[in-house]
Amino acid sequence: MALPLTLYDNYARSLRRFQPLKAGEVGLYTCGPTVYDYQHIGNFRTFLFEDLLKRVLEWNGYRVRHIMNITDVGHLTSDADTGEDKMEKGARRTGKSAWEIAKLYTESFLEDMHALRIEDPTILSRATDHIPEQIAFIADIEKNGFTYRTSDGIYFDTSKQPDYGYLARLDKAGLEAGRRVDVGEKKHATDFALWKFSPPGEKRQMEWDSPWGVGFPGWHIECSAMAQRYLGDYFDIHCGGEDHIPVHHTNEIAQTEARVGTRLANFWMHGYFLLQSDAKMAKSAGEFLRLKSLIDRGYDPLAYRYLCLTAHYRSQLNFTWDALDSAAIALERMRKGFYALPGGGAGDGGYLERFTGEINDDLNLPRALALAWELLRGDVVDLRVAKTTLTAFDRVFGLGLAEWQPREEAIPEAVQALAAARSAARAAKQWAEADRLRSELHGVGRWKIVPTATR
Repeated sequence: MALPLTLYDNYARSLRRFQPLKAGEVGLYTCGPTVYDYQHIGNFRTFLFEDLLKRVLEWNGYRVRHIMNITDVGHLTSDADTGEDKMEKGARRTGKSAWEIAKLYTESFLEDMHALRIEDPTILSRATDHIPEQIAFIADIEKNGFTYRTSDGIYFDTSKQPDYGYLARLDKAGLEAGRRVDVGEKKHATDFALWKFSPPGEKRQMEWDSPWGVGFPGWHIECSAMAQRYLGDYFDIHCGGEDHIPVHHTNEIAQTEARVGTRLANFWMHGYFLLQSDAKMAKSAGEFLRLKSLIDRGYDPLAYRYLCLTAHYRSQLNFTWDALDSAAIALERMRKGFYALPGGGAGDGGYLERFTGEINDDLNLPRALALAWELLRGDVVDLRVAKTTLTAFDRVFGLGLAEWQPREEAIPEAVQALAAARSAARAAKQWAEADRLRSELHGVGRWKIVPTATR
């Protein structure tokens, strides 16, 4: 019996049964990286959650059209639409052009993504490739009466939408009454930039002509424009990190409602933070762990993937080196256990149904992982059946169990010489010498020598 897929929708603040808007197909948009710097492992916890969601949708037989954006312009250093564009700041920090760092950090992101076995999106959509779509989107919002102009840009007037901030359950009146920061020429604290003008007398590296003047798009408009371009006015699922709820995703919804009257996506899903020393991992803190940081310490990148499988995506995960050590040990045990199983069996229907029940319960991967360990015990089903069933599970886990091979270590020449001498002694029936050489071999370490003949 098919078990229905239920997912937590942050817009409704409840678990809902998932049913695609179009039979057999799912439109999925995930907020990708801002490529002004390397991505840290906290960022990748969100990308891994989205990869697991996509794999679960595919497990349920859906064809997933997945769009991921690359933010390479317009993301300012402050959510209040002040400060510098992060790309321009990154260019100054590195001594490279904004276009060069966008290419560098995009390539680094994709390399890390593949190391973690995150599936490629259907379309990787760069903000700078879609400036016309963003300008057209803003023009429609303006035509519908939701904008105003200041000396530094075109802004969205959130007072025109009574339900603005519903996703985050924002208290707009409280925010206005309690604001302690200078909002410049903005009419309301929650208003946000759709188009920013290039500063007078300054030539930016990334700027474009528009009906309102030379400048660049705000951060939020890119996702609304690209999602609508590739998935339509209303699609199935929009994802991101929990920090996107109060500002970025709230503003995406506002823009789309102002243009076409929809909330953009049927489900809004968010992954929770990776914590380090009980604090959110963030680039702004100065020190952050890249995937390369783990690799340089000798960890397999998939140990981090395994670690993320051990916690539900809607719970915060505290990163420690001890936790990563435990994940690395567990992954090695799982690989070796899987490798030792004989193949050739059919999948176990009971376990496959139980697995479906766990992953369809709002992506409960920790419980699904427990089922895998149950199978690896080797005493619940035929071993060949266990291997085939685990191979199926790994379509969701993404650990590459079937591709893993034990590492072959080079045998030192001295050990090879002892083994050859022992073989020669055995061939000559010099049993005492063969036994002596065997003892010497045992004394040089862990090398296992398989005899070429029997006594």
